[in-house]
Amino acid sequence: MRKKTVLITGASNGIGREYSYFLAEKGYNVILVSRSKSKLDQLAADLIKRYNIDASVIVQDLSEEWAAKHVYEKVTKKNLTVDMLINNAGFGTTGAFLASSETNTHKQVMLNVNAVVNMTQKFLPDMERRGTGAIVNIASTSSFLPIPYMSVYAATKAFVLSFSESLHKEYRGKGIRILAVCPGTTQTDFFDSAPDTITAGGMRTTRQVVRTSYKALIKGKNYVVDGKLNYLISLSPRIFSRKLILRITSTLMRRNIFRSESK
Repeated sequence: MRKKTVLITGASNGIGREYSYFLAEKGYNVILVSRSKSKLDQLAADLIKRYNIDASVIVQDLSEEWAAKHVYEKVTKKNLTVDMLINNAGFGTTGAFLASSETNTHKQVMLNVNAVVNMTQKFLPDMERRGTGAIVNIASTSSFLPIPYMSVYAATKAFVLSFSESLHKEYRGKGIRILAVCPGTTQTDFFDSAPDTITAGGMRTTRQVVRTSYKALIKGKNYVVDGKLNYLISLSPRIFSRKLILRITSTLMRRNIFRSESK
C-alpha cells in the first residue's frame, strides 16, 4: 500500500517541526514547507535517516501573494499526493496597532489567514475526489478572545477557528476530517516577534500540542484546545461579558508591555 503523505507549513520550527517528527515516526512521508532552505534540508535529512520515509522540501514564503498556488504546482510537479495538510505557519506581534508597519501587518494577515484559505482551497478538491483526507489548521486560545495590543493576531486566529469549524461541518460526510487546534502558550520561537503575549494557562510543549491535536483528529473533532487550563480560558466568553474580558486582556497586555519597556 502507498504510504500516506503529509504537507506541513512552517515545518522548520516549533509546532510544525514537532508534527514532522511525530508523523514521520508514524510512517508518513512528509512535504516540508518553509522559507528556510537550510533548516528544511537538515530536517528532511534527519527524518529520512531516522524513520526511512520520503521527505520533500519546498521553499516558499507563504505571506507572498498566491504562494499556495506555487506550493501546489511544485507538489504536482513532484507527482505527490497530499493525504493530510497541516496549516501551521503563522506569526504574531504585540504592541499598539499603529506601532506596527503596514507591511508587517499585511504579512501577518496574508500568512495567518490568506495562506490557510488558499492552501485549503488548493488541496481540498483532491481530497474530495478521493473521498478521504485531513486538514489541521493551527488556531490559538486567542481565537476565543479579543486582545488589545495583539489585535491583528487574535482576529486572524478567530478567523481560522471559524473557518475550520465551518469546513468541518461541510465536509465531514465526504470522508475528510478538518480540525482547528487551539494551543495556548507553547515553547516555540513565537515570542521572538510577540514578546509581551499573555502567558496565562501555563507553558505547554510542542509535543503536548501535537499529541492533543492528533488524538482529536482521530476522534473526528472540529476543534481542540490543548491543556486543561487553556480549555478553561477558552470558556471565559461563555461566563463573562465581552466588556469584562476586554478589560482583563487589555490590563494584562499593558502590564506586560510596560514591564518590557522598563527593562
